[in-house]
Parts: sequence; C-alpha cells; structure tokens
Amino acid sequence: MPKSLTVAIGGFGAIGMTVARKLDAGIDGLRLSAVSARDRDAASFRMQNFRESVPVVAAGELAAHGDIVVECAPAAVFVEIAEPALKAGRIFMPLSVGQLLFHPEYEDLARANGARIIAPTGALLGLDAVRAAAEGTIESVTMVTRKPPRGLAGAPYLEEKGISLEGLKEPLKIFDGTARAGARGFPANVNVAAALSLAGIGPDRTRLEIWADPTVTRNTHTIRVEADSVRFEMTIENVPSEENPRTGKLTALSVIAALRGLVAPLKIGT
Repeated sequence: MPKSLTVAIGGFGAIGMTVARKLDAGIDGLRLSAVSARDRDAASFRMQNFRESVPVVAAGELAAHGDIVVECAPAAVFVEIAEPALKAGRIFMPLSVGQLLFHPEYEDLARANGARIIAPTGALLGLDAVRAAAEGTIESVTMVTRKPPRGLAGAPYLEEKGISLEGLKEPLKIFDGTARAGARGFPANVNVAAALSLAGIGPDRTRLEIWADPTVTRNTHTIRVEADSVRFEMTIENVPSEENPRTGKLTALSVIAALRGLVAPLKIGT
C-alpha cells in the first residue's frame, strides 16, 4: 500500500465539503488531491480557509487525480464520475448508490480494470447484519422511510404523479413499492434503500415505503429483516443537513469512516 492514498471528491456541497475539510485537517494515510463542482469559482472560494487548497477539476477528470474517487454529486453526473474512475482502476466510493441499480455492468467494468466499488453505509444502520444474513437465506427485507416534506420536495416521482406536499398537516404515504422503483423516483432521497437492497436480497425483492411526515424533524428509516438466521427491526433518526435537507449529517461522517477503514491498521465490522 502506498504511504498515503489520494482522494478526489466529486461534488462540493454539504457532504463533499465536510469530507474535504476532514481530509484537509489530516487523516493518516489519506490526502485530499482534487474536487469537482458545477461552480468552480465558488468551490475555490470555499477552500480559502483550507490548510492546502487543491485543484477544482471537471467531474470526468477526477480519476486522474485520486487513488480514491468519492462521488457525492447530483445523480445527473454520476456516470461522468463513475466510468473514468472504474476504467482507471480506482477505488470508487459512490453516495448515489441508487444509480448502481441502473448500471449493473459497472461491477464487470471494475473487475476488468482492477477497480473496486465501495458504497459507504451512509445514513443507514445494520448493513453488516444484513450482509451476514445474506450468507444464509433472507426471506424479506422492508424499509420504511419518514422525512419532513421539505426533504422530499422536487422528487421526480412526486412531479410525475402530481403529488403536492405543500401545507401537509399529517403523515402521508407517498410511495409503496420496490427499492428499484424508489431509487428511480426519489434519486436524491433513498440511496439508503438501494444500499440495503444490494447488501441483502436485491432491489426487486426489497420493499420500500416512503412517508412525507410533517410531525418529524429527522430523516427516519426503519428496517425489518426476516431470515433463517435472524429476525430484527432497527430504526435510525438522522439529523438533516442544514445545507441539504434531503440528506442527513451522518452521511458525510460515514464517508469519512469508510475512508479511514481503507488505511487503518484496525477495522471494526465487515
């Protein structure tokens, strides 16, 4: 392993900025090497208090700057970040995990080029238990997501179905279907469901409910698993990011933890 691994971050919003700041502050074995952003001038300005500023490059150029490419950008630029990273044999760490459901060929692309796809836990819990249960037989996996209405605003599914959340006074179930369909209709909201499905029984057997709930202030996910080895139910309540209420503060921290796990001499959990 090299003395330190370089990290290029695709997307410089709430998540990317938090991860970049932590890397700039110093993590043994890791070094921030580049970022990408739609507004390059704004990204450069946001780095003015960094100990060491790094180049702001196009999304497609990140793979040329980092051993690890972290994707925390809008889903629209996912392919632009992912494909060069996989073709260059990098460690690719996507946050838009739902996009992997629509690009199953990426696993073969990674294999052919010696790359790795590592999806952080994100704003979820229990993925270790789900992965372990999947070594046996899982009968069912269900996830129920509840978010404040503003955290779901602008989702393609809502616009397609003509569902308005304006002035909502009580909880409303807005989606009930598969994780695959949920990832398509809510690309910025339920990447956790995609990660859960990939850890367990797949996107077409994993069931997902999404509720717009004005009575909650946190993004809440409840997972229920039935398997031959275990039965469990877990709930996590994530504090939404001030910059982007669609995602929780824990998401950026999980990226940092996943990056540490790549270089740490001791790693806890699978």
